[in-house]
Amino acid sequence: MNIVLLCVGKTQEAYLREGIREYERRLQHYISFKRIELPDIKNTGGLTIQQIKEKEGLLLLKNVGIQDCLVLFDENGTTYSSKQMSFQIEQHLSKGTKSLLFSIGGAYGFSPQVYERAQAKWSLSALTLPHQLVRLLCVEQIYRCFTIIRGEAYHHV
Repeated sequence: MNIVLLCVGKTQEAYLREGIREYERRLQHYISFKRIELPDIKNTGGLTIQQIKEKEGLLLLKNVGIQDCLVLFDENGTTYSSKQMSFQIEQHLSKGTKSLLFSIGGAYGFSPQVYERAQAKWSLSALTLPHQLVRLLCVEQIYRCFTIIRGEAYHHV
């Protein structure tokens, strides 16, 4: 199985990029993983929030194949414990999902078209978190899930 993390915009902070790269490196021992950072929408001054979401949505959907399973990280998604999230990923491994795509939207969330295409919505927390930080949290949690699946000591609970 391949796992892809689709993000809108570049990761700005060096410390976040460093942390993300560390967990990506660790993940390579378990699964094929890549992160795709889609370009920010330019000249948004005259656009409505809905127009921005639609433009971001079109960019995002260009990276989703017909057979791909798309999971959105969304504030209104289902909140799982790390063990529950690892079970969800393990289910995809068991049923032979070829590509599991996780997506973090832009500042305003996702367009209706992206919600329609997604198979699931997951939430990392009830807290409002900066999108840049969510990237690091997502990669760390995916790594944690694989250590749980393998019964390794990283997850101590």
